Amino acid sequence: MDVQALALTAAAAFVISVLLGPVVIPSLRKLKMGQRIREEGPAHHQSKSGTPTMGGIMIVLAVLLATLRFAISSPEMVILLMATLGFGIIGFTDDFIKVVKRRNLGLTARQKLLLQAVVTVVLFFLLRWRWAQENQPFVVNVPFTPWSLNIGILYILFLLLVLIASTNAVNLTDGLDGLASGTAAVVFAAYGIYAYWHTAYDVSLFCAAMVGALLGFLVFNRHPAKVFMGDTGSLAIGGALALVAVLTHSELGLILFGMVFVIEALSVIIQVFSFQVFGRRVFRMSPLHHHFEMSGWSEWEVVLAFWLFAFLTSFGTLFLFSPHI
Repeated sequence: MDVQALALTAAAAFVISVLLGPVVIPSLRKLKMGQRIREEGPAHHQSKSGTPTMGGIMIVLAVLLATLRFAISSPEMVILLMATLGFGIIGFTDDFIKVVKRRNLGLTARQKLLLQAVVTVVLFFLLRWRWAQENQPFVVNVPFTPWSLNIGILYILFLLLVLIASTNAVNLTDGLDGLASGTAAVVFAAYGIYAYWHTAYDVSLFCAAMVGALLGFLVFNRHPAKVFMGDTGSLAIGGALALVAVLTHSELGLILFGMVFVIEALSVIIQVFSFQVFGRRVFRMSPLHHHFEMSGWSEWEVVLAFWLFAFLTSFGTLFLFSPHI
C-alpha cells in the first residue's frame, strides 16, 4: 500500500463529510434535535442551547462510505467498522432519548454499560476468530519493554475496560466547539502512521478515513459550532480508537497516544474524589477544559492549547515508538 491510497481515502472522507453538512444539519434542526446545555456548566454556554446535535452521523457515514469505496475488504476493517457503528448506535440512542425526553440524561449508566458489554462480546468473538487464523494469543504488550502478558479468556474483560475507558474519555472531552473532533483527528493521524509502520495497512486506511471525516466535520463544528457530534460521535470515535489500539497490539500505548483524553477523564475522577473525601474541589470546574474557561481563557484559546498538547503527546509518542530509534 502506498501513501497515495491513504491520502485518497482521507480526502474522500473529508469531501463526503463536508457534503453531508448542508444535508444533515438542516435535517437535525428541522427535527428539533437541539442540544440541551447543562445548567451547572459555564454560564455563557447557555447561548449554545438548541444547536443541532447528533452530528456524529456525518462522521460515521463519511468513514463508512470512504472505507467501503477505497479500502480493501478485510476482517480487520469489518471489526473496526463494527466497533464504530456499534458504539455509534449506542450514542445515537442516548442522544435520541435526551432530545425526545427533553432532558440531559439519556440512557442510564446501567443500560449504557449493558449495551457496551453486548458490543464488546461481539467484537471479542470477531477478534478471537481472526487471531485464531494467525495463531495469535490474547496478549497485552507492555510499552517500551519486550514483555507481554498472555491473559487468555480474560482478554474479554480487558477489552471491555479499554472500550469503556476510551468512549467515556472522548465523551468527556466533547465539551467545547471543535475540541473532541480536532483532538481525535490528531490522535488518529498519529495512529495511522504507527499502523502503517507495523504493516497494519487496513488499520492505517481506517485511520486516514477517520482523519478526513473528522476534519470535514470540523468545518461545521469549529467555534462557533453549527452542529455538535453528540454521544453519537463521541462514542463512535472512542470505540474506533480503542479497536485501532487493539488491532495494533498497543492497548496500553493508547494511554500515551490519547493523553488529552486521559487527562480530561482523570480531571473528573480527581474532582469527584477530592470533593467526596475532602469536601473541596481541585479544579474550578471539570472536565479540565472548563477549568481553563473559568480561569479566564476564551473557548478558542482552550481548544487551540488542547490541540497543540494533543499533537505534542501523540506525535511525541509516535516518535518514541519509531522503529528507526
